[in-house]
Amino acid sequence: MRETAVRNVPDLPASDWMRPLPPATRVAFQGGPAARAAAAQAFPLPDAQAVCRARRDGDRAGLWLGPDECLLIAPATTAAGALLGALRSAIGATAHSLVDVSHRQVGIEVRGPHAERLLNGACPLDLSLDRFPVDMCTRTVFAKAEIVLWRTDEQQFRVEVWRSFAPYTAALLQEIARDYVG
Repeated sequence: MRETAVRNVPDLPASDWMRPLPPATRVAFQGGPAARAAAAQAFPLPDAQAVCRARRDGDRAGLWLGPDECLLIAPATTAAGALLGALRSAIGATAHSLVDVSHRQVGIEVRGPHAERLLNGACPLDLSLDRFPVDMCTRTVFAKAEIVLWRTDEQQFRVEVWRSFAPYTAALLQEIARDYVG
């Protein structure tokens, strides 16, 4: 019998500058130009030429992580099976890969006037608004944790981190925040 992995959010601290995001449906999609074009009929995908960018459609988003790779994020109310079915139907026999990774990672929102500084406390990227604009996203590291980082607003970021690294990431953010947040 097939079991669905638990998608509960780990017990993470919340404050006015950081909060755990609710569970979400996440799908790792890989495919060439033909598969991307077909999948875009069922889910918002960023333009292949707009590297390291996210495309939103309401509460769903496709994040460009590589030339043939996207992370698709939808509310947990969107059943992974239904989303995978819609994508498979749209893509058809074109070569592709779709994997439900909803159980693997969690989202943490970092927001406020110090968000860039807090994340730069352990992330090597230049997160200034002119270098990392709204809807830019990338796979990177936060100290020893691999993350997907997405700037969702001028003073707001979404950090996608593997479930097992979420407490570490949140605790490190809190440590860094001692210098910036009152």
